[in-house]
Amino acid sequence: MKTMVLDYMAEGYLENIIDMFKHDETLYPLVIDMISDERVRVRLGGAALVEELVKIDSAPFVKIIPDIARLLEDSNPTLRGDAAYLLSVIRHASAIPYLLKAKDDNNVFAREIIVDAIHDITGNN
Repeated sequence: MKTMVLDYMAEGYLENIIDMFKHDETLYPLVIDMISDERVRVRLGGAALVEELVKIDSAPFVKIIPDIARLLEDSNPTLRGDAAYLLSVIRHASAIPYLLKAKDDNNVFAREIIVDAIHDITGNN
């Protein structure tokens, strides 16, 4: 199932995947695979998927915050930034401890996204 969903995302079937996710909450952890994928279209599609679905119901994403947050420790700074971005889109307070732990990231771009995510969730500037 994972390979099929990621390949569909690579082909640009975002709307179809949104419909699949709306009907099957067990698919939500695939977002982690999407933003970890080497294909740019899959990574961008994963972010767009979260942006759309969080408008409907953020609860399934809140459940996977610890899994997304693990990516804040990845060696790839792009992946760390993408994980922080997803956490900012989900906007749940349970993400704050993970983001605070990562806020001194050694990569300037990842660090900026992490700090922005903290501000987005807390409302503090």
